[in-house]
Formats: sequence, structure tokens, C-alpha cells
Amino acid sequence: MSENKIEEDPRINGIKTKIRVVPDFPKKGIMFQDITTVLLDPKAFKDTIDLFVERYRDKNISVVAGIEARGFLFGPPIALAIGAKFVPLRKPKKLPGETIFEEYELEYGNDRLEMHVGAVEAGDRALVVDDLIATGGTLCAAINLLERVGAEVVECACVIELPELKVCCRKAEAQGEAIVHACGVPMIYLSYMD
Repeated sequence: MSENKIEEDPRINGIKTKIRVVPDFPKKGIMFQDITTVLLDPKAFKDTIDLFVERYRDKNISVVAGIEARGFLFGPPIALAIGAKFVPLRKPKKLPGETIFEEYELEYGNDRLEMHVGAVEAGDRALVVDDLIATGGTLCAAINLLERVGAEVVECACVIELPELKVCCRKAEAQGEAIVHACGVPMIYLSYMD
């Protein structure tokens, strides 16, 4: 469990109870953690955003980078509340204009994240936001992409961490949070799904 987890806050349990578990989705054997039910509850959604805003308000974050697609749900309200710009990190060929990208490995193949050239600049202090961390591969790709343009990635923030998922990556075989730490960036999540 993350040493940075905000586990003492009473709002955490309220958020966790709103996360719906959908068995056998998108395929048999998967227990899908559905955060859309958090969005249906205004209090739970507000508490989720507020917890992150309280953490990052005074950290001089200039960029909130949201990972497609559910990082787009949490990233913009956090960015607005802390006075930072929001930068979408998208799957291939979804952004018009000139982009840069970072490739990463999946269990069965490769994927990549793209962002607009010039959206993030050297010296920007970045927060990476996504709905959950499973393997850590996508978060590491986001970190690498932002650092390549000279940003300092302050932390990665997720609503959920999933246990016992492992992936082979260039760093080592480890759980998602350990992979992100191996990339040199602190990790925080609100709910550990056991």
C-alpha cells in the first residue's frame, strides 16, 4: 500500500463504496472496477476531486496531464481548482496537429501515448492523473513523455490501485505502484481494491 495514501480521511470510505465491481467484464475472469458510479454521486465525485485538490493546491503544479480516457474525468476539475493547465495524453492518432509520443509495452503488444508539441514545456511541474493503476505501464509512459520535454513529474494520482497485477517492463517485474516508483515518481491513490 502506498505510503502516501490519504487513508485517514473519512471521505475515502464513501468514495470506495461508490465504486462498482462488475464481474467478467470486459472478459471472463476480470473483476472490472467501474468508477462511473462515483460520477453518478455528486458527493462522492466532489470528495474525490477535493481530496486531490487539497493535496496539490500548494505544490506549484503547472500541468495536470490526464491519461485517456478516464483521466479526462478527474484531471480537468483538479487542474481548474489548482490553477494549472490540463494536457490530455491520448491514444495514437487522436490529436490534430504535431504530436510527440511515448511507446510502452502491454501484456500482448505495444501501445503509445501522444501529446501536442508545446503543450508542456521544460520547467513545468506536472501531475499525472488516471482513474486506476494496474500494471503501471501507462503511467510510466506518461512520466517518460513528460520528462522527455523537460517537465518535472511531481506525482502520479489515481483513484484506485488494483492488487496483484504484474507486468514485465524494462525496470523489473513488479506491481503497478512499484513500477511507477522505479520510474522515480511518487504515487498516490485513494482506494486500494482488495
